[in-house]
Parts: sequence; structure tokens; C-alpha cells
Amino acid sequence: MKESELILINISGPDKPGLTSALTAILGTHDAQVLDIGQADIHHTLSLGILFKTTTERSGEIMKELFFKATEMGVEIRYTPISNEDYNDWVSRQGKNRYIITILGRETTAKQISAVAGIIAKQGLNIDAIKRLTGRIPLTEGTCESRKSCIEFSVRGTPRDKAAMQSELMKLSNELSFDISMQQDDIYRRCRRLICFDMDSTLIETECIDQLAERAGVGDKVRAITESAMRGEIDFKESFTQRVALLKGLDASVMKEIAESLPITEGVDRLMTVLKRTGYKIAVLSGGFTYFGNYLKSLYGIDYVYANELEVEDGKLTGRYVGDIVDGKRKAELLRLLAQVENVHISQTIAVGDGANDLPMLLTAGLGIAFHAKPKVKATAQQSISTIGLDGVLYFLGFKDSFIE
Repeated sequence: MKESELILINISGPDKPGLTSALTAILGTHDAQVLDIGQADIHHTLSLGILFKTTTERSGEIMKELFFKATEMGVEIRYTPISNEDYNDWVSRQGKNRYIITILGRETTAKQISAVAGIIAKQGLNIDAIKRLTGRIPLTEGTCESRKSCIEFSVRGTPRDKAAMQSELMKLSNELSFDISMQQDDIYRRCRRLICFDMDSTLIETECIDQLAERAGVGDKVRAITESAMRGEIDFKESFTQRVALLKGLDASVMKEIAESLPITEGVDRLMTVLKRTGYKIAVLSGGFTYFGNYLKSLYGIDYVYANELEVEDGKLTGRYVGDIVDGKRKAELLRLLAQVENVHISQTIAVGDGANDLPMLLTAGLGIAFHAKPKVKATAQQSISTIGLDGVLYFLGFKDSFIE
């Protein structure tokens, strides 16, 4: 029986068409078995690694031919023998947990990358790959909104303390002003199918009840009740009932005027276009009002809207609502219900929101994202977006700009 050798070759230098083909053709001529291969290109500079198995009698000839070809094509080549023990140890790590850690912001700094990598190392995880999801960054400064930078780490292993790790990452994102997500890289992450959004201060940059209150001349009173609820003095249902009562007598036609001038959150158009194109089911689960949810539904082709219905009589608001209030508990129930209706596992669901009444659905979904959230919500959530628009959700789902555009 012929003895075998395991050899790792690393090729680096100017990238050019046909390089990978020429080098692997040599391996093919000698019937070498490729055990692993990886290639990256950064600013026209190639880094290619190939781990192959061959017989001892052929290895010398293979390395000689590879060297001549590399020299001919103007790249450097390095050889590393791999022992059977090292290879078997590498194979044994195949079944370990894998996580995807995504960092996102207007720009990415070395300080951010170093800090995240330090937490990964402290938890005993190994970085297998790093890739950029956003497009190439021009040197000329664009508008603030046009700038996005996203880097994805693929890491392997079991964290020493996963909860502490996620807490550290979230704390770090606050300190260094970037967004972060840590997800287990399993089958569910790769096939999310249902996404549920809060509406007010998430899909739109306003609170509809505040807009209505201003038109009714009770803006100060409504804001006072809202602030009382945020301090925990009254619950959501009680505060909602009190605020709606103050709208009594407002002409219902005002809702149409408000809907047509709603300030849409940055990135919503792009996000909705990609989600619809890739087959996601989209729902609005809102503590706001059905009228405005249905307006967004017609605008973006949203599949489901669950919100609160204002009672109207003789063209005016009565100060009452119809049906059950959609509060935090109800949002989580609706998320589970829609997952059953769409026949998807709860781990295939995504929830996005900003307020305390969104926390139950954020914690229920397979991926819960706090978006420009209140401090309490951000502190509890495991993923957050605070530095860019709502289309940042796409990067947490693994989309690359080159695919999206």
C-alpha cells in the first residue's frame, strides 16, 4: 500500500483569471484528493489555500510543478505538511457549534473588530472565516444615510458562558457605537420565513396616537399619560384606554391626512422590496391603529396587519376602540399563531420592535431585533440596530449587497 501525504499550500499575490484553474489542474493531473479549499480576494490580491492528499512518490513532483506555475503567474506559494493527527483533530471539530456574529454600522473600525475578536477568543471560540457583506467603500464621503459597513464572523466552538458573551457584545456595541448580532448558525437561521414588525417608531418615525392627539388639541395630555406608563405607574391597556378617550370628537378624515404624510423609516423601502422578492411573509403587529397599518399594507404588500381599531360614528372618533387591545402579550400570541398559519417553526420567525410592549415577541421569535430601542428593551434583546436604518435587518439575515442589488 502506497504511503500518503497531506499537504497544505497557500498561494498569495496579484489575482488574475485562470490562476485557480491552472494550479488545480496540476493536482488533477496527479490524481490528488482535495480535502479543503478556500479563496478570498481583497483589492485584487488573492489568498488561496488548498489542503490535498497525495502519495509520497508523487508529492515531490506536484510541489515542483506548482512552484514553477506559481512563479510563471507571479504569485508566491508556501507548503505546509499536515500530520494525520492534526488532520483528524481538525475533522473532529466538525460537529462543534457554529455561530455567526455580525457587526454593523455607518463605518467599521479596527477598534471595533479587535474588541469583538477579543470577546470571541476569551470565550474559547475559533474564527473560521470573516467576510464583508456591504459593498466596497468609496474613499469619497457620501451622505451619512448612504454609508453602511457590515462584517460577518463565522466562529466555531461552544462559548464558556453564552449569556455573558451576548451581554458583553451588547455592552460593547453601546460603548463603541455599532450594532451587533450573535446567532447560532443552524438550519433555522438559513431559512427564516416570517417577519413581524412593530409599526410606530419602527416602520414609521412617529407615534400615530401623538399625531392624532395634536390634531385633537390634546397632545400634552396624551404625552403625560404616555410618560406615566413608561415610568410603570399605569399599564399599557389602561394608558391606551385613557389616551384613546381623549380623541373623542376628532374628525375621522384626519387619519387619511396623517397616513399620507407618515415619515417612513430609513431603509424600509429597500427592506420590503428584498423581503417580498425572496418570499418572506410580512406582518405588522402593532399597539397603534389598524387604519395606519392597512395604509402600509397597501404601500408595501404586507401580508398581515394586527393593530387596534378606533371606533367611528357619524364620521368622528368616539373615544373608544373595537375588540381586544394588541399589547405585548397579544403580540407574542399573534407571532405564534402566524407561525402556525404559515406552517413554519418558531425558530424561523423574526420580530423587530422598539418598545417595552415589543419585548414578549422579540423574546419569542427565532431572531428578535431591537430597533433604535428604548434602553430597557435594548438591554434585554440579544440583537440590536441603532446606528443605521431598518434595512440593517437584511445583514443580520446574511444578505450581501452584491446579492441584494
